[in-house]
Amino acid sequence: MPRAGFFRRLLAMIYDALVATAVGMCAAIVLVVTFVVLLKNGMLSLQGYQEPADLIQASLTYRLIIQIWVGAWVVGFFLWFWRKGGQTLGMRAWRLRIFSTVEEPVTWGRLFIRLVASLGGLGTLLVLFDIKHKQSLQDRLARTEVLKLTKEANHHKNW
Repeated sequence: MPRAGFFRRLLAMIYDALVATAVGMCAAIVLVVTFVVLLKNGMLSLQGYQEPADLIQASLTYRLIIQIWVGAWVVGFFLWFWRKGGQTLGMRAWRLRIFSTVEEPVTWGRLFIRLVASLGGLGTLLVLFDIKHKQSLQDRLARTEVLKLTKEANHHKNW
């Protein structure tokens, strides 16, 4: 199977960005509602504010907790899908899959390196310049490759 080109990867990244945004929004809603319930019921102090929303918006601590929570869910989304099937939902839609370029399994650590090295998608720009090998920065550092699958190979029962 050939390695995936830039534009197919870009389309999968756009798809995944939409899904990751939805995951982040759901995670944020769960935590914000939890904070509001705890604040309204006096389990957490309102610190002189009339409404929980005012405290949450004014407090660096609450905002930081929410941002870390949402970030963890988004990171978890990518790592879990990559580890369980080698594909995120966007990659599946565009028939892409991650494979190891060495005789070792793709571990959680390698996937985390891949996620960080992607630099929010900027690492994929290297594919435009690496015409011969079509490898992104994250592929090189994590020793992985993204292959374009056939329709038959993309069916999860064929893994």
